[in-house]
Amino acid sequence: MSISKTVLAFIVSIYVGLTVQADIIIEKGDKIAFLGDSITQAGAKPGGYCRIIIDTLNEKGLEVEARYAGISGHKSNQMLARLEKDVLSHNPQWMTLSCGVNDVWHGKRGVQLEDYKKNITSIVDKAQAAGIKVIILTSTMIKEEQSNTLNQTLKGYNDFLVELSKEKNCLLADLNAIMQETIKTMDKDNRGNTVTSDGVHMNSAGNMMMARGILEVMGFTATELDTFEKEWASIPNTNKIRINLQLSHAELLTLQKSAKAKGKKVEEVFNEVIESKKAELMNQ
Repeated sequence: MSISKTVLAFIVSIYVGLTVQADIIIEKGDKIAFLGDSITQAGAKPGGYCRIIIDTLNEKGLEVEARYAGISGHKSNQMLARLEKDVLSHNPQWMTLSCGVNDVWHGKRGVQLEDYKKNITSIVDKAQAAGIKVIILTSTMIKEEQSNTLNQTLKGYNDFLVELSKEKNCLLADLNAIMQETIKTMDKDNRGNTVTSDGVHMNSAGNMMMARGILEVMGFTATELDTFEKEWASIPNTNKIRINLQLSHAELLTLQKSAKAKGKKVEEVFNEVIESKKAELMNQ
């Protein structure tokens, strides 16, 4: 009995879909915890690396759930102290671990390398004992210049993470190496940055860079990520431009009067004008 071309095509499409799906290590319905500092805290916002990862996985039909556990300023000792409350008690299947920037950046208030090693090892051990699969992220750069003292110190912390990932059989997303290569290819802004807003915290390009590095470890191909990255670039409200509008006193009074008549603030009136012109400017 022969199989029709339509049926054959359907079977092939099912097979291909299952093959692609099998390459992705995240399973349908998994919960992913994102443990980290301010970079991870901001990563939970629209356009942030954590949200991009969750949205991308869900676009593949995986119906994953997020547990956002980033707190600004936190170091390895603080993450270890809140691990049970913020991660383990929520029973995730996966945890990404992003820690090291503040341990180095905070200087005397930071965490020395030997103590950092103990803290991170304990975090990984506790997570694995709870049945959680860990993805270790190397720490991104502190200021976008690898030769500075902070980044040279951070190198020892990241070298440890690479070795620990091998010892504990964890997946590793080497974001520091990715960042070093990425900034070589990008134009600097007027503050000398490329993928960060201030040398440390990610801008939209940095969040996409981090998300891509982690999703690659999760099994996405470069071709898939190229396609998704075009979608990420269109996520709204991920960038701001500050405008310094200089006015005379008379001009200010006129604008205030006009805004008051509309029941709005002067800034709101200008935002409306800018929004109305944005599409026109983008098409020039």
